[in-house]
Amino acid sequence: MDNNVKGNEILTIKQVADYLQLSEMTTYKLVQEGKIPAFKIGRSWRVQKDDLKELIEKLKKGERL
Repeated sequence: MDNNVKGNEILTIKQVADYLQLSEMTTYKLVQEGKIPAFKIGRSWRVQKDDLKELIEKLKKGERL
């Protein structure tokens, strides 16, 4: 896998929480509810940075979580 591919970064719940300036609990809840697009590797949730950027754009256009 090429880590130099922009936007293809994979983030942990903690990294997503820091990025969105939310608590880890809130971020985890939003991921579990499917409001933040994510996938599981083993028992750990991961979020693709591109998906997060798409979500932010939707929110900026007035869509709700």
